[in-house]
Amino acid sequence: MALGSSLRELSLRRHGRRKRVSSYDQTGGNSDFFLIEPGEKRTIAQIQGAGKITHIWITTAPADDTEELYLPRKIVIRMYWDGEENPSVQAPLGDFFGLGHGITKNYSSAPLNMSPQDGKALNCYFPMPFASQARVEIECQAQRPIKFYFYVDYEEYDELPHDELRFHAQWNFERLTKGVDDSDITNEYYCFGGSNVTGAENYVILNAEGRGHYVGCNLNIHNQRFTDKWNWYGEGDDMIFIDGEPWPPSLHGTGTEDYFNTAWCPTQEFCTPYHGIILGGGPNWSGKVSMYRYHIEDPIMFSKSIRVTIEHGHNNHRSDDYSSTAYWYQTEPHLPFAEMPDVKDRLPLPDIQPLNRQETKKIFGI
Repeated sequence: MALGSSLRELSLRRHGRRKRVSSYDQTGGNSDFFLIEPGEKRTIAQIQGAGKITHIWITTAPADDTEELYLPRKIVIRMYWDGEENPSVQAPLGDFFGLGHGITKNYSSAPLNMSPQDGKALNCYFPMPFASQARVEIECQAQRPIKFYFYVDYEEYDELPHDELRFHAQWNFERLTKGVDDSDITNEYYCFGGSNVTGAENYVILNAEGRGHYVGCNLNIHNQRFTDKWNWYGEGDDMIFIDGEPWPPSLHGTGTEDYFNTAWCPTQEFCTPYHGIILGGGPNWSGKVSMYRYHIEDPIMFSKSIRVTIEHGHNNHRSDDYSSTAYWYQTEPHLPFAEMPDVKDRLPLPDIQPLNRQETKKIFGI
């Protein structure tokens, strides 16, 4: 019998052995961390045999206990199953644990959360099965050495059931999304005009091949339009194309906030087990926004492929800074991931912005 995690199933007999890999000081002292140097790749967990990772806890800081700006975006986490060469998980550390922009913040969802102090305790509860081997790797691209504390909790089995799919997570970003010039059109047309009947220019959250099911994402948007006019970043429909289907896809949504189970251009921060807004943005929807939608009760199945997309503004009119992490389960092999961009290219744009797009291009070269 396959066991879930509801309260009513806790009394059922379970098979396997509970195990853990952690950064504890093996000398019996209190230096319970790995010291990882800038530019270093370190395997923090190497597990042999069949099993399933059930929980990961991580916290990290510069070794000299000072602050380093955007540290969660400067550390990369990768995971490999059953001896594969290409990672099944690849994302900046903070983004993998549910929040982009290179920051941490207290929030809670069912599969992921950031806990006090100030969200610096990172937790993941996505189950991650493997048949013969699991490896978790950290790459440090910080400016200074870091202290890296962690638990990787897992169950050890004699054999993995054949119908267990492998966990995947992939980070993507686009800076800036390709929009339209708003100087010669009305604000109403910029926000609501035109028709998108292909989805070809949508922001891509996930593009995968194989058989499996998509279980959600977090999406981070930094509003790059500087105006006193209506400046809502949304109106972008989600479009999820399954098994190569043409437009309109089977799953076509009605707006950015609607896909994330909210409504009416929200700015209120709100967290539930399966959806929420971690960052709501500033006045007139300015600044940085983060939201999540996890398909725990309603996973989206695919037999051959899946392409999860969302418009950046209606009809893809907006040019904003987008990043996302997608989570899914599938058969192997999976499509190889692109190399992680250089750290300087994936750092968030500054909070203090110039006044127009021309100055943005001049200063940031984008």
